[in-house]
Amino acid sequence: MILSILQYGDPILRTKGKQIEKIDDHIRELAASMIETMHVANGIGLAAQQVGEALQLTVLDISQIEDRPSTLRLNGKDVDPTESMPLVLINPEIEVGGETEIGTEGCLSFPEINGQIERAESTMARAQNLEGDKIEIVASGLLARAIQHEVDHLNGILFIDRMNSAAKAALSSRLKRLQKQTKRGKRIRPEDEKALVSETTL
Repeated sequence: MILSILQYGDPILRTKGKQIEKIDDHIRELAASMIETMHVANGIGLAAQQVGEALQLTVLDISQIEDRPSTLRLNGKDVDPTESMPLVLINPEIEVGGETEIGTEGCLSFPEINGQIERAESTMARAQNLEGDKIEIVASGLLARAIQHEVDHLNGILFIDRMNSAAKAALSSRLKRLQKQTKRGKRIRPEDEKALVSETTL
């Protein structure tokens, strides 16, 4: 089922997600709907908060992005990241460190807005999958960036919070306009996102 994507200004986007204690039919159906919604919107990541559920659940799929490569080590084995998508991460915890890089990010909750964001070049994540198994991921490149972006969402942190003050100030009027649209109850349908995406959108 395709879900509506909440826009900037909705308070749920600032809510830290609850730990998922039981992976039941609701969680499995929600994850499937999130994957479908993400694909329809041409996104590469989607957090539960973005579809109105404050839970520690995110989905990712970087398989269609060819110009921003990634590496993936899953449970200690090097794997082709494109063949391991989509990823479902439940209750993820990440560790970042080492070198950082600046890259362009967008967000499905911020149509037509993107910015240069500094992130760690690689990240290690521990989570559960839909089967309840514990998984460990070591990622670099676009996948590492996407994981960091989505885990931020799960903790109520938005990518604009990672922008430098000058970049955020430059977007001030657009952000205020988006907030006003949200207060009027306007939501973006995933199929409308396709026309709005100009950069990789998380």
